Amino acid sequence: MTKLAIISDIKAKFSKNSGNDISDTISDTLETSSPSSAVKLVLVLFALILALIGVVGYLWDSEAELFNVADVVAEETNQLGVKIVVGSATVAATIKLADTLLSKSGGYISNDISPPGTWMDNQPNWEFGVLVQIRDMTRTLRNNLSRSQSQSTEDNGLVTAENQFYFDSGSWMLPETEAEYQKGINALRDYLGRLGDNDQQSAQFYARADNLRTWLSEVETRLGSLSQKLSASVGKAQLDTSLAGDSAAVQSTDAQHEAQVKTAWTELDDVFYEARGTTWALIHLLKAIEIDFKDVLEKKNARVSLQQIIRELEPTQDTLWSPVILNGDGLGIVANHSLVMGSHISRANAAIIDLRRLLQEG
Repeated sequence: MTKLAIISDIKAKFSKNSGNDISDTISDTLETSSPSSAVKLVLVLFALILALIGVVGYLWDSEAELFNVADVVAEETNQLGVKIVVGSATVAATIKLADTLLSKSGGYISNDISPPGTWMDNQPNWEFGVLVQIRDMTRTLRNNLSRSQSQSTEDNGLVTAENQFYFDSGSWMLPETEAEYQKGINALRDYLGRLGDNDQQSAQFYARADNLRTWLSEVETRLGSLSQKLSASVGKAQLDTSLAGDSAAVQSTDAQHEAQVKTAWTELDDVFYEARGTTWALIHLLKAIEIDFKDVLEKKNARVSLQQIIRELEPTQDTLWSPVILNGDGLGIVANHSLVMGSHISRANAAIIDLRRLLQEG
């Protein structure tokens, strides 16, 4: 008997004995599992997943609260078992800012590759604003605040800290950003520990007027750029003043005498939250500076000027009641949140310019 004949015989016997049972089973299955019910089930599951992601995203989309700098200094020095000295406040505040990036609600979001983190843009821009201030402060610590003069050697711990915080802010793995920033935090803690230990002379912090002016110059540049981008939310004609004040000055390429400057509407919330993160970090750093540079500020009669800068920045952290960043005309019916934020930053920046002049001439 051939293979084909054997297979035909088996099929015939199977269909004779159980054909009715198979037909009944298939019929019942089709009645209980129609294509429409399967589609409905998939849609319901998809909606539940989206709702869950939305709830998690809402919980993560919350900015960190302001903290007490004096309490942070006491906590950090107690953990390290060292005393509070000049420079402890500035270093401890910087550590706290970096630690907040990693430990806040939702953790560090800028390098997320899955929802809801990858769908969020407000928090990543807030994180970038904070990160820029951490980078500026660690660079100033390395180049100026920890060195007595330009020819003195730099602190190895601060070299590590600066390099780690300049690591790619969007790296997901191999290595991940959080691990690299944690190394920067550890390097700053090592410097703070050596700073408050009388038995070690390797770490120093020089609270001098020229060092403070150097850092304030960095802050002035950052705030000036943010103020321009915020005020450009409604668009404005801007003259080219790049070479003003120097008749012999030249530039590499010609620029338009007048240009229309306007921040794209898709970037309005990005700039707003970057500014909000920047000012959040600056409030704490300025309060730390007030502690460490107390004698310098009092000698220059400039402490009240520093306090006024902090007062100008504090309203930038007020609760935002609108679910979106509004972009009304300057004097229109609808609010323009960018112009409000830019106003606070511009006044603070003007006060910083005055403070730098006072530190140099006072």
